[in-house]
Amino acid sequence: MRVLFWYCDQFHWSPAMKTLEDAPPAGPAENETTVVAFVHVEPKDMETGGAETKLVKNAKWLARKWDTTKVILHSFTHLGEEKAEPDQARELVESGLQTAGRRGLFGDSDALWIFSES
Repeated sequence: MRVLFWYCDQFHWSPAMKTLEDAPPAGPAENETTVVAFVHVEPKDMETGGAETKLVKNAKWLARKWDTTKVILHSFTHLGEEKAEPDQARELVESGLQTAGRRGLFGDSDALWIFSES
């Protein structure tokens, strides 16, 4: 898994097209003082395991470091040559978010997962 973390004073988006049929409808959104993680899931992440836990722990650490309670995980498949299948990547990250919620890893932080196939 490759991840590019940024701290953003402002992070806005406006979806232009729906790339996954089963994705819920999405509209424009604005966030302030947030950690944004651009996430690239690779095929080997599906085999080895643990990448999603490391992602969540790093995001939590940065949120504390940057004194924010907002974390956005954004699918971004342009950080490496090999990429996992879209459904597998979504399952992996959503599994990590569920585990984080059960373990209270994010605590008071809000976590949002934005997924696209591209």
